[in-house]
Amino acid sequence: MWLKALHLISMVTWFAGLFYLPRLFVYHAMSDDRISLERFKVMERKLYWGITTPGMILTFIFGIWMLVDYAWASYGQSGWLHAKLGLLALLVLYHIQCGRWLADFKHDRNRRGHVYYRWMNEVPVLFLVGIVLLAVLKPF
Repeated sequence: MWLKALHLISMVTWFAGLFYLPRLFVYHAMSDDRISLERFKVMERKLYWGITTPGMILTFIFGIWMLVDYAWASYGQSGWLHAKLGLLALLVLYHIQCGRWLADFKHDRNRRGHVYYRWMNEVPVLFLVGIVLLAVLKPF
């Protein structure tokens, strides 16, 4: 149960960052004064590299540990686990895309408006709902 608790704590940390980072991008895209732009760059960098990415790494460490310890024998018959891992792969791609947006803002080459990032801020919600429903309900 300790592994599951650590996995969940890490997952919550990861998602907290994925929920907040695109929100920072919204505000960053709306800003035009140098002080605000530089402040958002610092906040985004610290959130991505100091909280979100370590949360992702720890989520995977504890998740793989649980998979090896508990679920490896039944992995082949766990359709819900395959689906969950598929959603996790897509979530990692979203995480990487957030890193690309971060780099665009860092180098002052963002070309997207705040409305785009408002929509992108909703994407992690879809992943969270899907992953949690699969893990709790184990529908197939």
